[in-house]
Amino acid sequence: MRACFEVVVQSPFIQSETPDAARTVQPSTCWECGTICGSLLTTENGVVTKISPNPSHPASKGAFCVKGIRGAKEWTYQDGRLRTPLRRTGTRGEGRFEPIGWDEAIGEIADRFAEVRHRYGPMAIAGATNGAFFGRGLMMALLMRSIGSPNWMINQDLCGGCRAVADKMTGLNVGGGEDIDETSCALIVGRNPSVADPIQWMALKRAKAKGASIVVIDPFRTPAAEIADLWLRPRPGTDAAIALAMAHVMIAEKLYDKPFVESWCYGFDRFTQHVRELTPSWAEAQSGVPAHDIAAAARHYARGPACFISGHGIDGSSAGVQTFRAFFTLVAITGNVDRVGGNRRGKKPEGFQTTFDVLFDPNYRLPPEIEALRIGAKDFPLWSGPQGYQMACHNPSVLTAMLTGEPYPVRALYASGANILLTYPDLERTVAALNSLDFVAVGSQYMTPTAAWADIILPKTTTLEEEEVSLHQGGPCVTYTAAASVRQGEQKCDQEIAVLLIEELAKRQAIYRDYLPWKTQSEFAEYCVAKSAIDLAELRRVGYATFPFEQGDLSRQVIATPSGKFELYSQVMEQAGVEALPTFLLPSNQREQKAVSEDFPLVLQTGFREKSYHHSRFREQAWARKVSPHPLVYVHPQTAEQHGVHEGDWIKLTTPRASGTCSLKARITDDTLPGVLTTGMGWWLPEAPAPEFGVRTVNINAAMSYSGPWDSSTGSADTGGIACRILSVSPESEVA
Repeated sequence: MRACFEVVVQSPFIQSETPDAARTVQPSTCWECGTICGSLLTTENGVVTKISPNPSHPASKGAFCVKGIRGAKEWTYQDGRLRTPLRRTGTRGEGRFEPIGWDEAIGEIADRFAEVRHRYGPMAIAGATNGAFFGRGLMMALLMRSIGSPNWMINQDLCGGCRAVADKMTGLNVGGGEDIDETSCALIVGRNPSVADPIQWMALKRAKAKGASIVVIDPFRTPAAEIADLWLRPRPGTDAAIALAMAHVMIAEKLYDKPFVESWCYGFDRFTQHVRELTPSWAEAQSGVPAHDIAAAARHYARGPACFISGHGIDGSSAGVQTFRAFFTLVAITGNVDRVGGNRRGKKPEGFQTTFDVLFDPNYRLPPEIEALRIGAKDFPLWSGPQGYQMACHNPSVLTAMLTGEPYPVRALYASGANILLTYPDLERTVAALNSLDFVAVGSQYMTPTAAWADIILPKTTTLEEEEVSLHQGGPCVTYTAAASVRQGEQKCDQEIAVLLIEELAKRQAIYRDYLPWKTQSEFAEYCVAKSAIDLAELRRVGYATFPFEQGDLSRQVIATPSGKFELYSQVMEQAGVEALPTFLLPSNQREQKAVSEDFPLVLQTGFREKSYHHSRFREQAWARKVSPHPLVYVHPQTAEQHGVHEGDWIKLTTPRASGTCSLKARITDDTLPGVLTTGMGWWLPEAPAPEFGVRTVNINAAMSYSGPWDSSTGSADTGGIACRILSVSPESEVA
């Protein structure tokens, strides 16, 4: 489907100048979602003709999904691909652009950034991207630092950030290291592995076949719930109560690992006192889950070895950090940290440098006095401060700075790898913030709603055209992504764009210091492996490199907490003025005032995943729209009857403090709970007129607030457990 904007530069596919070039198969890694699966790229004359799973990859073991097989190839070679820089010709937001050359585009961005920097200071320039887990995100951070700005926004406040901060505060360092194949019990909370993670789903089915028990905590019926030995179905936002009650059972029945707790856990006595009254009966009152099922879940998990598998269902919440910490305490007190069949701690080859290593390396950081001025650092130091997860801004506060100049003006933005009009709640406020800026640049592979509001659009490479060396804890291994495809026009990768901008800004005396010494992705790949035993040539040939690791050798590992132990009582959180013990907070729909609750009687749960999409991506691809043509909302039959909703109706809904509404197509099913409307995120309509592309109609974030309540550690807003109401029901599509 082709986006409706005024100018699309159509260039023929670039073919290899060697017509007799041999057909090759290149091992690589798929980055089309956060699962990261080993792939095999079949290339002919510089064009990737087939993408298939790599069964020898130690992390994915042949797991793969349709996004990697079809999505990656089609968004590289689709007709609507942006192939040259574009400059706005009308007013911002009209969606009218003209093609320009790279020199002109980079020069104009440098001119405008320099103007803003000289007038307001370097902190008036901000970046927006997905995060530093990918090399492309790190390049945005280093570009901003080179300008002298500590301000960059990432999507993880709504996706994975609460989990990461909770993990860091507890000291577990277990992200992505579930040892499912060796486990006796898999505890799955708020995650749908069959859709979100094919590696996990394959491993879970293998473990189930070998006799492992599966315990699922999720209000929505997922395929994992269907195969579970025990399915706990809480009201949205009440998972922490279940975790704390499970801890109560483990301690009261002495099911915890006493020697491990005595050696490796800090604050156990205070935690024991904390959960003394948090019984399964108490948790039943909070969550709706029967007390006997909560106790049974605790006993299943405590028998071990057990691994904890979590998802966005308990992330992106104003209670997200405390919810994750409640579950992380279960991992700790049962001794399932770095245990075979438990959750492996992060490992890497000696000397290997990850993107996070570079992000926190003092050689590539701004002075502390500048970092302290990052927007959000004062209010959310565990997120935006020097010891934060990725030291990124508090996004809603950046939007406030754009609109009001507080705490200081933000007047220019460069967004790349973040479709912020779709992914940030409160669409109208984000649009107003973009409209208020002096200058907006966007890097993108195709015309998106965010790109349509830009002054300059830069065409970017896709993962088939980029080289990446990264760490995969699922192996664990170092995994390689190959730039197998000839570029389909004048696209450049984020690193090349950052290098060009720094060079031009330097000519205008508009940089603080050049923090980006690597001029190409190959140079950065060389840097990552230079001090390790990994041979880059061999890594490129094989596609991955395993390395020796040992589980359970905690005496030789670093536990990065003040106590050097896994902290059930977090001293860092105490110092930051945040509750140091994992605490249950009522979901926002139950915290609302009575009048609000009466006007908004239903509960909205977002984040439902679909195999054909990754957040806002691939909506322009015909195959994906054929599989999933409409944004759906799942409605329980009882709720449907109460509100006059029938299968296929279009429901218009909103939430308290929202500035807009959202229309979704009803799917009647008891997979969701009575009174709960369950939907996904990231919907837009590339075939609709620019610049909105339907985002004001079908994007759930248009009907949500970004103004709080916020998680006290990450500043995350609620994406689930939100009070909502149905405004209208129509049997006819309102978005045709």
